Order: sequence, then structure tokens, then C-alpha cells
Amino acid sequence: MTSSVVAKVKQRRMADLVSLGKRLDERGLMDYREAQVETGVVEKAEGSARIRLGKTEVLVGIKIGIGEPFSDVPNQGVLTVNAELVPLASPTFEPGPPGEDAIELARVVDRGIRESKAIDLENLCIEPGKKVFIVFIDLYVLNYDGNLIDASALAALAALLNTKVFNYEVKEGEVQIKPGYKSLPIRNYPIAITFAKINDKLVVDPQLEEEQVMDARLTMTIEKDEKVCALQKAGNGYFRIQQISEAAKIARQKAAELRKLVVKK
Repeated sequence: MTSSVVAKVKQRRMADLVSLGKRLDERGLMDYREAQVETGVVEKAEGSARIRLGKTEVLVGIKIGIGEPFSDVPNQGVLTVNAELVPLASPTFEPGPPGEDAIELARVVDRGIRESKAIDLENLCIEPGKKVFIVFIDLYVLNYDGNLIDASALAALAALLNTKVFNYEVKEGEVQIKPGYKSLPIRNYPIAITFAKINDKLVVDPQLEEEQVMDARLTMTIEKDEKVCALQKAGNGYFRIQQISEAAKIARQKAAELRKLVVKK
């Protein structure tokens, strides 16, 4: 059987299951896989976390640096997010500069943190217009079995909550490190919730085989007060207004459940 025939057979099987409210791994359409959270897993980082969402595994490390602020926000620290799809995580990942998928992943995670104002960036200003703290968030996909966005966003939030910023003082224009640390100023807890559309049905937390046959993907990032702060749509298919409204309602419920995993950590 050719790969295209196999794909069509698999797609038909999944569509039939979804129409009956079932999935290959026996989850309900709106059920997440088991999520496991570990924090403080990278000794040399200022903050770190590892998330296992089913078989999908993501590691996040955070480093704090000092640099210049952007000219349009001279009194705010800087946030930068990078993602690396490690080749050992999937046969489809290749070594080299970040591809489109890695860039999209980093941007979606960045947008959720930035739009929710999760980090109090003004609190990271050392000298307005001159020196600020830079928060580097590095995402490493260690194993890929679908839904990288939710796993990465969850890992990033857990790592931010685990992050410590070193104490300092400014003498004669120079920043001098002092003993001790303080927590990174976090004031919101954004959670990404991703839906796949298969045969006009929505499923949450798609695994790899479901992503391979989905018509479209929709990610909603939900703030702690249940507001939607970011949206990301991918794929050639479309979502009806009723489906988007349904997804928003479900996303708020699922975000509250996932948030408890990282906030209590």
C-alpha cells in the first residue's frame, strides 16, 4: 500500500472514530493526555521546567542577562523566546537553523506571555534607557508526539515561575551583582489550549497521528481571568463561528485545570 493510500485509510478511520466521539487512544474528544511537570531541572539556568504531555516532551531553560532596552519602551525589560526542534525528537526534525515550525512555535509562546503581560517588564528596568534585564526563554523539544504549542507554553510558564533574578546595585554606571536572589515578577498565568478540526469535529490536545490528518488547528491562550489574549490558526481548513465560540468555552475550562499543575509547583 502506498503512503498516500495508508494516509487516506488512517484519516477515514480517525474521522469515523471522531464522529462517534472516540479517539485512537481512547480519550474523549475534549480530554487532555496526562501532563507531568518538573521544575528546577537545569542546574545552571535561572529557571527551568520539563513538561511531559502524553509522549510529547519539552524542556525549557531560562537565563537572565543585562542589556539595553528597546528605544520605544526604555523603562521595560526585554523578553526573547527561541525554540529548537531537536533532531532526536522526531525523524521529521532536521539539524540547522530554526525552520518555519520552530519559528511559529516560539512566536506563539512569546505572544501568549507578552499579550497577557505575564512578566512585569517594568520591574526589570535597571536604568531607564540604559540597562535592563533580558529574559531569554529557550524551548527544546525532546520528543514529538503532537501538540507542541500547549506543552511548550506550559513548560515556559512553569519555568518562569521557577526563575530567580540575582540581586544587584548600580555603582558609577556599572551593575554589580550582590548575594541573594528574588523571584521573577510574574503577574499573569497564560495557558495555551489547542484544538484540531477533524471531519468537522473539534478535538483538544491532538496527538501526532491526529495532527497528520486534521483539516485545521486553532490555539487559544487564556489569561488567569479567563480572557483570551492570543489566537493562532494553522492549516487549510476553517472554523465556523459556532465552533470558535465552543472552543473558547472549553479552553477556559481546560486552562483552569492545566494552570493548577504549574501554579502549585
